[in-house]
Amino acid sequence: MAPMDPHSFTDSMHPLTKHVHLSLYFDFNSKTIDGSVILTLESPYSGDLYLDTRCLKIHGVYHDASKFFSPSNYIPFLLENPDPIKGSLLRVSLTNQSSFAIIFKTHQSASAIQWLNPAQTAGKKFPYVYTQCQSIHARSIFPCQDTPRARIRYSAVLNIPEQMSSVMSAAHNGRMAPSIGEAKGACPDEKWVMHGRIVEHFSMQQPIPPYLFAFAVGNIVSKEVGPRTRIYSEPCHVLEAAENEFRNTEEMIKQGEKLFGEYEWERFDLLVLPPSFPYGGMENPRLVFLTPTVIAGDLSGGQVVAHELAHSWTGNLSTNATNNDFWLNEGFTTYAERRIVEVVQGEERAALNIGLGCAELKDEMQRFKDNMEFTKLRTNQDGVDPDDVYSSVPYEKGFQFLWRIERQVGRPVFDEFLKKYIRSFKFQSIDTETFLAFLKKNLPGIENEIDLDVWVDGTGIPPDVMEPISTIHDKILSASRDFIAGRILSDEEVSKWQGHEWQLYLESLPKKLTPSQISALDGRFQFSMSKNWDVKVAFLTIVAYSGYKPLFQEIDRCLKEIGRMKYLRQLYPGLLQSDLEEGKSFARRVFEEARDFYHPIAQGVVESLLTKFA
Repeated sequence: MAPMDPHSFTDSMHPLTKHVHLSLYFDFNSKTIDGSVILTLESPYSGDLYLDTRCLKIHGVYHDASKFFSPSNYIPFLLENPDPIKGSLLRVSLTNQSSFAIIFKTHQSASAIQWLNPAQTAGKKFPYVYTQCQSIHARSIFPCQDTPRARIRYSAVLNIPEQMSSVMSAAHNGRMAPSIGEAKGACPDEKWVMHGRIVEHFSMQQPIPPYLFAFAVGNIVSKEVGPRTRIYSEPCHVLEAAENEFRNTEEMIKQGEKLFGEYEWERFDLLVLPPSFPYGGMENPRLVFLTPTVIAGDLSGGQVVAHELAHSWTGNLSTNATNNDFWLNEGFTTYAERRIVEVVQGEERAALNIGLGCAELKDEMQRFKDNMEFTKLRTNQDGVDPDDVYSSVPYEKGFQFLWRIERQVGRPVFDEFLKKYIRSFKFQSIDTETFLAFLKKNLPGIENEIDLDVWVDGTGIPPDVMEPISTIHDKILSASRDFIAGRILSDEEVSKWQGHEWQLYLESLPKKLTPSQISALDGRFQFSMSKNWDVKVAFLTIVAYSGYKPLFQEIDRCLKEIGRMKYLRQLYPGLLQSDLEEGKSFARRVFEEARDFYHPIAQGVVESLLTKFA
């Protein structure tokens, strides 16, 4: 066995999957999916082929998708005992085959899938289900080679209740009555075509890594907001608010094309999910997933859209080979995002973004002070769950590395380098070594000007990291120092401040303040009631660490209203390390009450935090 990825059973000696076809029957009562998948390999293969699974029930493996129950159609398989991180290895014994079918059923606890009851949705009438496959969770939906190295095209038919609709990270090819034969063994034909069901058809023609596979099913409506963009959400106020917040999307796409080349994915649609969605955004191609918490009302949420858009070139077109090289996705994308923001929203907005990133990077150094391996760009994650070490290091240290190269060679030269990099590795998955070789070849002598080893394999923050050059950034940092000295901001000084200014101000304060300082801040600026979630959580994080009990109920409300892991990773550690004796018991109680609201990935993250700070 020669694994190619520390988080996958995929063997480097085996052919990779080039296409999958999925038939999925959604059962909202049992919160499971009955499925069949036809996998097509790059070349015929004889021997045991290794696939990744997690908590899947495998009913059978077959030669021919149209003859499931013929004894001669059966392919031997073995599902091994689960590894705590990678899940269960599925061995399929092939004989000179390039295609085969698997019938399976997902588990209620599938790590990629969150099922919401009607009461957990905006309309309170229909249930909802959605996925989050990054980094290694596609295997909990269907058996696959769940590594970014295995880029797949896919087609899918989704059988759902007729009063609901579905979306995918793929082209929508129609909505029609179910027909005999479509199930391909996922369930009996009479169940597939029963009254009250509808089938939606999708296809993804470009090869993508499995972590970009995505769907959502619910009471979903949409509104066209540009020639390439439609916003989807539940039928509620969110749709109109999102239309306003993301109204500059087409301009961002055009700027991205000027900077990085043609947009390769035809559509750039946005789905605003229920508030339990665990990330700010997910760059699923053709259909970005977003948390409603990015809708701030001041267009600042557009920066999250800019980040996910930038992934259309860096991450989705050229992709990290494994999670050890995650910075190739996120460092490049953070750099690209800030270049787009600089043009669309101005240099000061981009500079504030950099300032916030610098503060986050410093916080991560403290978080990983006992395990500095994860402050490197190129990490060793063998035996490590990527969800446990997810951080802003690949984003912000990766950005700083690329910004350092830009300053060394000049922006015009770096822009040409970046375009060539994207063209050269389009629809490929590469590792850090490949990037470094490309860098040295195309920017000769760069290794003599910048210590690449320190940046890529060194721990901590390199000495040539740079803070943004920005008047407003410097004023905010000065204002935070003034507050500690006893001076609070005047109305005139903050009359033009928006969410990012307040966020940087709060995150530049010490994590622990006195009761009188917290009371003064909230009394003056009403941070605990802010409609901007980044600002509100930045303030409540100080409340949590400081053990300021009068506002603990507001933390309770926050943790039960949102499932975004960025916020959970701020508030739960604050409570668990609080000056207040009962902080830990408060955190545990809130989690027990909020647990079912969180996506499975977020549940696991909070459980790890509770264990770490027990």
